[in-house]
Amino acid sequence: MSESDDSLSSNVPEYSVSEISGAIKRTLESGFGRVRVRGEITELKRYPSGHVYLSLKDQGGKISGVIWRGSVSRLGLKPENGIEVIATGRVSAYGERSSYQLIIDRISFAGEGALLAKIEKLRQTLLAEGLFDPERKKPLPFLPRLIGVVTSSQGAVLHDIRTTIARRFPRSVLVWPVAVQGEGAAAQIAAAIEGFAHLPQRPDIMIVARGGGSLEDLMAFNDERVLRAVAACPIPLISAVGHETDTTLIDYVSDRRAPTPTAAAEMAVPLRSELIADMAHRTARLTGALARQIQAARGRFDRAVAQLPDLPSLLENARMRLDDRGQRLDLALPMVATRARSALVAIERRIPAPELLIERRRSIVEIRENALRGAVRHLMQARQNAFERQRLSPESVLGAIRLQRARLEGSVGRLEAVSPLAVLARGYALVQDASGKPITQAASLPQGGKISVRFADGVRKGRLDPSSDEPPQGEFSL
Repeated sequence: MSESDDSLSSNVPEYSVSEISGAIKRTLESGFGRVRVRGEITELKRYPSGHVYLSLKDQGGKISGVIWRGSVSRLGLKPENGIEVIATGRVSAYGERSSYQLIIDRISFAGEGALLAKIEKLRQTLLAEGLFDPERKKPLPFLPRLIGVVTSSQGAVLHDIRTTIARRFPRSVLVWPVAVQGEGAAAQIAAAIEGFAHLPQRPDIMIVARGGGSLEDLMAFNDERVLRAVAACPIPLISAVGHETDTTLIDYVSDRRAPTPTAAAEMAVPLRSELIADMAHRTARLTGALARQIQAARGRFDRAVAQLPDLPSLLENARMRLDDRGQRLDLALPMVATRARSALVAIERRIPAPELLIERRRSIVEIRENALRGAVRHLMQARQNAFERQRLSPESVLGAIRLQRARLEGSVGRLEAVSPLAVLARGYALVQDASGKPITQAASLPQGGKISVRFADGVRKGRLDPSSDEPPQGEFSL
């Protein structure tokens, strides 16, 4: 190395690693100060500590960023991967890794185009799931007892809703105050809707409202958490977000959409004066109809009365007929009695005396009794004579003996014809089990079972199919 090189190297200042890192950090922070960076969020990570780390990229580069825990709630929107934003913060260096990063304290969407694209993508997803179907819409109650309102506790929206309800038809109003824009607003709105649904005495109808604003201000009502909470809510819900020209996705999911918060209150309760006028009109119509029906009924009654006969005339005619019938009956009864008496006298004259009838019957009975006695004596005498003749005749006794012997021999022949011994004498045998029951089938006894075979001249015992070839003494095998 030459002298010139040595002298040159001795003039270059020497820094430690910490010094050069600190110098770079100071240069970055003083040179840029507070900046706004536009890019697409990527590599988003949330840590248990509450800090959020991400990167912003475009077509030419990428820069790391960090959101400290204290700044997350003040961002203005919820950071997500894939959305284009404008991040506001300051540039700083991280010496331990020789890197620089953007410390972010506020994020906003990069123009309405990105917001509209995100809203349209979510709208298509919910539309495919059927959350916008008209069949899911619940009807609003005619006159609710309790009205739930989800809105900011500050501002003119809540005052307009209360004033309109009190003017039209005073009802109880239960307010659930929430933030209606900024970071965390969507979570509060969703929690309020779910909370109303789980109250012991839940409202009959619910209004979710806020005033007008920019597209970014209304993004809480385009959040998926809020939309799904509205779809799952069992309470009929009216959305009144923004002015009449503003449209958010909650308007598609809710049961009814109102152009303004005041219009939502008008939908929630009817106008009492109109109800009173309608009741008066209906009362007048009902009174007139009732009067007409009474008049028509009175006319029908008068016509029916006119068609009825005169009651005194009816009674007089009936009395005259009764007198006539009574007079005719008085005249007819003696005549009928006289005719009946004459008929009885004639019948009595034709009937014979009872003593004569009894005497005739007694004579007939005595004749038949005498005849029966004679027949009985004759029969008994004939039987006694026949018995005497049979007892004294040997031929009759021998004939009776021969007749009985012939009958006995016939019975013996029939018995021998059906006797099993006669069958055995012809060469057959009777097989019985150990209890003496006849065996008719080979399968009725197991192998080795004891049997007895009866022949015409005696009985032999044995076993069926014994295991050994030699049969036991006194037995035989089959």
